[in-house]
Amino acid sequence: MSAPTATLDPRSAPPELARWLAAAAAQVDHQLERWLVVPADDPGRLWEAMRYAALGPGKRLRPALVYAACEAAGGARAQADALAAAIEMLHAYTLVHDDLPAMDDDDLRRGRPTVHVVFGEAIAILAGDGLLTQAFAAAGSIGAGAGAAVTVLAQRAGAGELLAGQAIDLTTTRTTTPTLAELERLHAAKTGALFAAACQLGAIAAGAEPARVAQLGRYGECVGIAFQHADDRDDGEFPELAGAARDRTHALCAEAAQLVAGLPASATLAAFAAWIAARA
Repeated sequence: MSAPTATLDPRSAPPELARWLAAAAAQVDHQLERWLVVPADDPGRLWEAMRYAALGPGKRLRPALVYAACEAAGGARAQADALAAAIEMLHAYTLVHDDLPAMDDDDLRRGRPTVHVVFGEAIAILAGDGLLTQAFAAAGSIGAGAGAAVTVLAQRAGAGELLAGQAIDLTTTRTTTPTLAELERLHAAKTGALFAAACQLGAIAAGAEPARVAQLGRYGECVGIAFQHADDRDDGEFPELAGAARDRTHALCAEAAQLVAGLPASATLAAFAAWIAARA
């Protein structure tokens, strides 16, 4: 299968936001290097497969949101390093498993062979498992706030949200176009859940109170659903819903901007929402 069209490539962002996203990507890649060191004894090239999945080409938008939410909640970007690595490892795990023959059966991702093509299906399954558990290890390493961070990851990536969305995707046979509400349920459970988790983790890294964590989580859900609407448009999916989805994207991005208005350092989050809205 061919590689999907990249939606909202960071290089297409307004210059100041593009520079910020590039710096955040470099910062999280440095952290991923620390969390994914290949040992001398690497049975089945398991750790190598994990690195291949997590450190390959990608937009790194989820860890960027961890950093931006941490700053918006009054923290310093470095406070969010471990949680930025955690969300990207968790995201990479979902992609490894999504690409498997039993799931989406993709041979290419971002222009290169998928993990199961390079390392074999069994090692790909284990690599996904390894990335998931390493994500929890990173979340559990932060000291104060570790319990809250682990809970966020478990809830957002579990059977109530992310996995539920994947199950809906796998088991729904579509003979007609879904309603916008049905489509948003899927988007909220998948992309929305991880974008929300990213923003919650950033707030936790900054030591924010639960109400601020929830506020930033809702911001993440809004921009995550809006992002997925943009992805659908770029992939040519659900053209019958294009107009309604465009209107909904503008509404979600407006809500997101309102949620972060007045926070101490929210310019990046506001610019991120505006960037998505401009692509609607």
